[in-house]
Amino acid sequence: MISETYVWLVWSSAFLIPWAIAYIAFPAHRRAMIWTSLFTTPFGLTEPLFVPEYWSPPSLFDLARRTGFDIESLIFCFGIGGIGAVLYNLLTRQRLEPTLTTERRQPRHRFHVWALAAPFLTFPVFYLFPWNPIYPAILSMAVGAVATAFCRTDLVRKTWIGGVLFLAYYVVFLIGLEWTAPGYIARVWNLEALSGLTIAGMPVEELLFAVAFGAYWSGIYEHFTWKVLTASPVRHAD
Repeated sequence: MISETYVWLVWSSAFLIPWAIAYIAFPAHRRAMIWTSLFTTPFGLTEPLFVPEYWSPPSLFDLARRTGFDIESLIFCFGIGGIGAVLYNLLTRQRLEPTLTTERRQPRHRFHVWALAAPFLTFPVFYLFPWNPIYPAILSMAVGAVATAFCRTDLVRKTWIGGVLFLAYYVVFLIGLEWTAPGYIARVWNLEALSGLTIAGMPVEELLFAVAFGAYWSGIYEHFTWKVLTASPVRHAD
C-alpha cells in the first residue's frame, strides 16, 4: 500500500504515462498535446479554491493543507490537458486542417472569442453562490461546451463524445486510486459538503467534472487555432 503522503503524487503522475505514450506514438498530435497541456497546467494554481472545501489531499511537504497550493495539482492539470484535447482524435484517427476562410466568416463566429472565454467569464459568477466550489467549475465548463457547440457546429459530435470518452478515461484512474489506496476517497474528499451521491464509491461531482472537462476541453485546440477534423488517417504533424 502506498503511503498516504504520496498517494496524490502517484495518482497525478499516473496521468503522465498515457500522455507520454500518446505523445510518442502519435507525432501528428504532439503540438496539440503540448499546447493544451501547457495551457491547462496553470489551473493547478486554483487549488486553494477547492482545499479544504472540496477535498484535502495529503501532499508533498504538506503544501495542500498548509497553503492550499501543491505540486501535484500542476502535474495533474498538465496530464489531463493534453489527453483531454486529443483523445477523440486518437480513437477516430482523424487529422487537423485549417478552417476555410469562408467558414470563418459565418455569422455565428462573431461569438468566437466569447465562446472560448465562456468558462472563465461564468466561473466567477457561479462562484458567488453559496455552494461547494466544484459546482461552479462543473457548470462553467458545461457552459463552455455548449458555447463551443453553438459557435463551431462541426465540433458538436466531438464535444459530447469527448465528454463521454474522458469520463471513461477518468473513471479508470479513480478505480486505480481506490485499488491502490483503499478508502482514500472517503478520507480525502469532503463528502459531507457534497450531494452525497456516489457511483461505485465515486462522488458524482467528480464524475460530472470529468464529463464537463472532456466536453469543453476536447474541442479547445481546434476552436482556438481555427482547425477542423478530417476523416483522413493521420499522416503528418499538424
